[in-house]
Amino acid sequence: MEKEQDQNKENIKDPKTEEFKDSNEETLINKESETDEEIKKDLTPEEKILDLEDKLTRAFAEMENQRRRFEKEKEDAFDYGGFVFAKEALSLIDNLERSKKILENDQSLKDSKVLNKTLEHLDIIYKDIISIFSKNNIKQIDSLNKKLDPNLHQAMMEIEDDQKEAGTIVQEVQKGFTIKDRLLRPSLVGVSKKTQNKDEKKQENKEKSENK
Repeated sequence: MEKEQDQNKENIKDPKTEEFKDSNEETLINKESETDEEIKKDLTPEEKILDLEDKLTRAFAEMENQRRRFEKEKEDAFDYGGFVFAKEALSLIDNLERSKKILENDQSLKDSKVLNKTLEHLDIIYKDIISIFSKNNIKQIDSLNKKLDPNLHQAMMEIEDDQKEAGTIVQEVQKGFTIKDRLLRPSLVGVSKKTQNKDEKKQENKEKSENK
């Protein structure tokens, strides 16, 4: 019982002691602020001026940094604010090209005046869209006969071609576009590879069947 009473006594906080601690902390803070003021009082007028100049320089530097950040954000919003819209608008070009191919492959319309006139109109619309894109810094990626660039192209297939250096783009499945210096979408392409002889093909097919 005596031990429990002692422990309870220890756990009971003395309000006077707490007040003494708080007053000590306040005293320390006051002393620190008084020390800073005393140091400032001890400074010569020239040193005080230098101290103020340093503070002003830091304040102006911070303001300049904030201004630059704001300008950069404003420029990005102006230049790339229509990024999502531009990406969605590319479907217009894709649909035009698909429509053109469907019409060209329709045997019932082949070599007819109606087909030729329709294709002419589609070409005009296509050129107008490309022109509008170009005015807004949206440009087609030049792909054919270029070396595959992972930053701009996405290889979808390999095509045997001994006339081209391996890794050269020989087919464009879907056109790619950039907006200013950013990639809007990559070009989907087919790249060349050297022709394999029969023995190499057999070995490759054998390896594939073994891996299954």
